[in-house]
Amino acid sequence: MASLKDIRARIDSTKNTQQITKAMKMVSAAKLRRAQNNIVNMRPYAKTLIKVIADIAVTQRVHHPLLVLKQNPKKVLVVALSSDRGLCAGFNSNINKFVDQYYKSNASQYEKLDFLFIGKKAAEFFQRRKFPIIDTIIKLDRDISYDLATKVADRLMTHYLDGDYDEIRIVYNEFRSAISQVVVSETLLPVDLSKQTFDKQDGQVGFSVDMIFEPSAEKIIDELLQKHFSIQVYRCMSESVAAEHGARMSAMESATNNAKAMINTLTLTYNKLRQEKITTELIEITTGAEALK
Repeated sequence: MASLKDIRARIDSTKNTQQITKAMKMVSAAKLRRAQNNIVNMRPYAKTLIKVIADIAVTQRVHHPLLVLKQNPKKVLVVALSSDRGLCAGFNSNINKFVDQYYKSNASQYEKLDFLFIGKKAAEFFQRRKFPIIDTIIKLDRDISYDLATKVADRLMTHYLDGDYDEIRIVYNEFRSAISQVVVSETLLPVDLSKQTFDKQDGQVGFSVDMIFEPSAEKIIDELLQKHFSIQVYRCMSESVAAEHGARMSAMESATNNAKAMINTLTLTYNKLRQEKITTELIEITTGAEALK
């Protein structure tokens, strides 16, 4: 059985841990608030932009390499977003499980299946398993910006337009709430416009076929597609960062509660042992006094 000194040391150690987890929860809550506001403000813009592209492409019959859907793609690049740090519950493990299952299910049907990881945890996990990794980007939660997303998007578009890959997919944790994150897999390229149009009224779409565009509709589509792709990459990054902060906040709250419960249990044990020791000493004193009579 542990001594009173050992139990006291465990109580002090647990209290120190509780202070750390409580502080980490508060930091994550503050970061989550900013990330959540960023997502809420971005989602309407991202959805409206792709609808505008869809209506211009449909009404003006514009063809673009990024809009050509390829049947039975053979070369696929998967972009997986994780975190650089742990202590965020199942945030990283859910991504790792999904990507691992995707690789096992699809590696045989593709001629080429590569991975680009944004986040150190997933990259380290799959490096040990000898996955075909072309690159790793770290420090996403610190350096997240539209400029970073644009650089990543330009790189992915270059790979696609050069014919290195027939399809580019992205896997990330979509932020639903502070306690809910869902792993989502989306196709970034090619851009599928089949389900992206404005609401139809009287059989007409958003733009008239007689509308004249200056500059040309093709040039507008090209510029909007590049902006749309950068926005989508930035949105996925922002969703992942917000989900990470939410998962870490929940994990630290659970750790704080567990530490509190452990402190209560240890304190109760400490008091019982202390009382038992005091009772034993009183009995010994009383017995000794009786013996002297």
